[in-house]
Amino acid sequence: MLNSPHPVVTEGAFLTLHYRVSADDGRDIVSTFGDTPATLQLGVGQLSPELEAKLIGLPEGAQQVFELPAGTAFGQRSPELIQRVSLATLRQHSPDQFEYTVGDLVDFSAPGGGRFAGVLMALDDQDATFDFNHPLAGRSVRFEVSIIGIL
Repeated sequence: MLNSPHPVVTEGAFLTLHYRVSADDGRDIVSTFGDTPATLQLGVGQLSPELEAKLIGLPEGAQQVFELPAGTAFGQRSPELIQRVSLATLRQHSPDQFEYTVGDLVDFSAPGGGRFAGVLMALDDQDATFDFNHPLAGRSVRFEVSIIGIL
């Protein structure tokens, strides 16, 4: 077997790369193209496992585009992740006098010091309804990469 003249991406590798994640409607969700490249380590949750799996085995200098079918990159949508939160609880954990609008992405504290976010879907006199699904859950995704360096 011949050795590649360039290193290849392996599990746990440190990478410098440009990448773009686009929704099925063509809208960029995140893109480093035209800006500073990203530096990340595989296996620590900086990308979804499904996106990381597409990088394994690619050589330094590779440019690749992956089309991931609906629900593959960020899972399927789950009705259980649509939750009602009382306005009293929401206000208790919000900055003073903060006003929410349908469509807002709201950050919440989780037990153990973690964070999670939900999109405000509806608001009435007593409750707020949030969608805690990943915004790309259940959607097809385009993942474009240009690998600059591998350690």
